[in-house]
Amino acid sequence: MNQRANDQLLENTDSENSKQFLSFKLGGEEYGIDILKVQEIKGWEGATPIPNMPSYILGVINLRGTVVPIINLRAFFDMEALQFTKTTVVIVVRVADSEKGERTMGLVVDAVSEVHNITQDELRPAPEFGGACRSDFIMALATKANRMIILLEVDRLIHEGVLESIEAESIA
Repeated sequence: MNQRANDQLLENTDSENSKQFLSFKLGGEEYGIDILKVQEIKGWEGATPIPNMPSYILGVINLRGTVVPIINLRAFFDMEALQFTKTTVVIVVRVADSEKGERTMGLVVDAVSEVHNITQDELRPAPEFGGACRSDFIMALATKANRMIILLEVDRLIHEGVLESIEAESIA
């Protein structure tokens, strides 16, 4: 695990040297994000489309007066498209933004699983794939009860993944 990911994981630890992650399903795999980044979880009710956005941006929702962009993680990760079901949810996250302080975004996932307390001993470094694919959004891999959970760095995912991708598409 890189030092930045290790430092990030260990901040906000409790007396058992663990950190909480909200896990969710996406394409048959289980992913996790830092629970402190999660603002709320909403059932899927649709979004207002915005013209000329990449296919993984479903549009925006009004969340108590705040306009929140909605990202389909399935589409962003180039996974097979599926119909949304009653288990499809939007995880509303707050990410750090060096220019605006914080930014609120919604992540559409197949289903929410549970909250896990993950200790340092349960972590494995993210695999290195070289230039073949991007794995820089992966903080680490955790094993819980013989299941593998892919822990995402949500700030990096939003800023260096989604937002940079949108900027690159608008320039092209």
